[in-house]
Amino acid sequence: MPLPNAHYFLPHWIQPSDKTLTCDLCVYGGTASGVIAAVTAAGKGKSAIILNPANHLGGMTTGGLGWTDSGKKDVIGGASRQFYRDLGKHYGKEEEWLFEPKIAQQVIDGYVRDANVPVHHRCFIATANMSGDGQRIQSVRMVGGLVVKARMFIDATYEGDLLALAGVRYHVGREANSVYGETINGVQTHPKHQFSHPVDPYIKPGDPSSGTLPWINQRDAGPNGAGDHRIQAYNFRICMTDDPTLRIAWQKPEDYDPLNYELTRRWFNAEKDAYNDQLPNYEGRPEGLIRKFDVLQRTPGGFAKTDTNNHGAVSSDFIGANYAWPEASYSQREVIFQSHLNWQMGYYWTMANDPAIPQRYREVYARFGLSRDEFGDTGGWSHQLYVREARRMIGDYVLNEHDTQHHRQADDPVGMGSYAMDSHNAQRFVRDGRVLNEGDVQLSPAGPYCISYRSIVPAKGQCENLLVPVCISASHIAYGSARMEPVFMALGQSAALAACLAIDGGVATQAVNYTKLRGELDKARQVVEI
Repeated sequence: MPLPNAHYFLPHWIQPSDKTLTCDLCVYGGTASGVIAAVTAAGKGKSAIILNPANHLGGMTTGGLGWTDSGKKDVIGGASRQFYRDLGKHYGKEEEWLFEPKIAQQVIDGYVRDANVPVHHRCFIATANMSGDGQRIQSVRMVGGLVVKARMFIDATYEGDLLALAGVRYHVGREANSVYGETINGVQTHPKHQFSHPVDPYIKPGDPSSGTLPWINQRDAGPNGAGDHRIQAYNFRICMTDDPTLRIAWQKPEDYDPLNYELTRRWFNAEKDAYNDQLPNYEGRPEGLIRKFDVLQRTPGGFAKTDTNNHGAVSSDFIGANYAWPEASYSQREVIFQSHLNWQMGYYWTMANDPAIPQRYREVYARFGLSRDEFGDTGGWSHQLYVREARRMIGDYVLNEHDTQHHRQADDPVGMGSYAMDSHNAQRFVRDGRVLNEGDVQLSPAGPYCISYRSIVPAKGQCENLLVPVCISASHIAYGSARMEPVFMALGQSAALAACLAIDGGVATQAVNYTKLRGELDKARQVVEI
């Protein structure tokens, strides 16, 4: 029997509505950042509503990313830090940064329930009704007709759909290094997560006239540092288990195409790196062999529950298949969503069952499967595609490599980043008759760095009642560091506190007095500089 599939958008979800709701703060996007923002505003006595395109709250925080990319934990404060303390209560610890998706869902759902914040699921924004001068959002209308009027709005989506409809400037893709005077933006071909030795890219090995295997560009990637339209790859973070009482065996997609996994077969048959030479050291530790099967918890029998991510030259990232996502329609995104789901499902099935895959890999992958006590309404598959980047706002302060390397520091910080500048590969291409990956960058910052208030509000002269704590004003490579869930939650809280001050003072978000905002941040125990 086929497993039920996670979905991004289905037409039958849309229920006609002629309702008009009114509130102080409308949060579009039910990510963890959006939830924290709405709950924070409610705690300040403001009425808040969450319009959530998804079926569940929490975004990636509840969608499988249980191995928290935290960076330096001491720069995570306020409500963001409290989330990990609340997770700790479940596990009998002071705080917990490795957690099961279902437990994160319980905590996130508890926040909106306790704060009495109304949540409307499956809400997809259709239009933003702007004031005559185009400076303020007066209301937003959802597909289906629901209208919400508010004094302030927060775009907490991973895609930046509201900011785009509000006419706010943004960028999609990778800037050239020359745009902001950076060194690791744009095209980057590096040895990490790379083909360490030649693998043939052609359908018929050695024959360029046969064409390249799927999702491999025939053209060279071009010079390092050049800008382009590409964005880093997406995938699903998967909660796997080898507990026989929970494991759901991998299923073969109905539209399985063997050619889509020919590169997988070639790579795993040709792989000769030092890691595999140490296989005897991994006996009894299959997550070591498979890599990136980060163990979140052990089940009573000593089995693992994981957060499984992409790792290596060929893995679960669907490289090159996501370029259209940021600007796509909802129905187009559903197609892209399903293509990622089917491709990744086919990848795991291939690794576990295809006789062309070396036995040592097949045995371990077959031992694991989806966990039946996670994502029950979608058969164990996460409901959230890992949208690592999409639109990025262009504000008056563009966070970039200079901030992460401490060449400059914002004087109006509302949060801090500390994780490595982390970009997954953005394309595969042919060079000298072999396939190569391009786009992976992993460079540590000089230390924790400040994120400016001007990076979460539109530039002056643009929409004056909008805040953007997720699709922040940042270059591609700096966003690769800031795009972590703890940071998004911290910025969501800061955005809500700023929105409350803007409401109370009757001013634009760009005109919020930073001294007053800083006082609110300090009271909330946000960490904004060290």
